[in-house]
Amino acid sequence: MEDFRTLVLNRFSCRKYDTMRRPSLELLADVLEDARLAPSACNRQPWEFWVIDSEGPAREAVIASYEREWIRTAPAFIICLGREAEGWVRPFDVHSHIDVDLSIAAEHICLSATAHGLGSCWVCNFNPEVLRRGLDIPEGLRPVAIIPVGYPAEGITVPAKTRKSADEIIRWL
Repeated sequence: MEDFRTLVLNRFSCRKYDTMRRPSLELLADVLEDARLAPSACNRQPWEFWVIDSEGPAREAVIASYEREWIRTAPAFIICLGREAEGWVRPFDVHSHIDVDLSIAAEHICLSATAHGLGSCWVCNFNPEVLRRGLDIPEGLRPVAIIPVGYPAEGITVPAKTRKSADEIIRWL
């Protein structure tokens, strides 16, 4: 098992993929197994993961929902969807934790992809209605994130991490 800190340091938002090399279905299934094992509030597991790994209308719907040229280089997409009726709701303020649960699972996807030598990128700035129509997503299922997955293009390296200092973000009480 790889050292966790090394894994975290090597995970980055890949925005250029090797268009000649595709991850195998077995490799994608292994990444998705790590998402399946993610924790969720009250173990509700209010999620679905839709995989798009070939040319066609589903791929074009993803591209249409996020109009950035780089996304076309990704050979596969994992669409993270929340089952709204299944999410845990905090009783004090009626706040649904679907986004939190899906965020945990999506980061499991990104970390697993890194551990398997793949690149990934967390995409939230997409048009959910374009994606909903293009993929025929039923009511009650909310698209939360698109995760492009593939081998990073040649020459793509892990960028230096620029983060706030611990003193800026941690308060010991």
